[in-house]
Amino acid sequence: MAILDNLGKYRNTGLLLLRLGIGTMFIIHGFPKLAGGPAGWANLGGSMKVIGIDFFPVFWGFMAAISETFGGFLLIVGLFFRPALILLISTMIIAALVHFAKGDGLQGASHAIELGIVFFGLLFIGPGKYSVDKK
Repeated sequence: MAILDNLGKYRNTGLLLLRLGIGTMFIIHGFPKLAGGPAGWANLGGSMKVIGIDFFPVFWGFMAAISETFGGFLLIVGLFFRPALILLISTMIIAALVHFAKGDGLQGASHAIELGIVFFGLLFIGPGKYSVDKK
């Protein structure tokens, strides 16, 4: 189909749309966790028990909330793109493991796994030319 053949020319536009959409959703998803304060961070950080880390839950919860909120922002602007992705991938791994530990199975963990795969792919692709990192 001729109209679809030309879409390959818009790779950077596609990356920008992907960054804007996923980044915005992560800010929306992460900000309430960040605003939850120490009690919310302790609860969130308790998730690290799935990998045997049961100390400093407030710190780990704060790091997860920061990763989601500011990671989403960094994704949008394309700044510190790959370091932000590494933090987001780590957060998605823990999220998936928590779902499995709760007995949610693949159905419950699928969202975190899917996003982890997207973030991992973006590590290789980069932010595209419409990003602060490329300026």
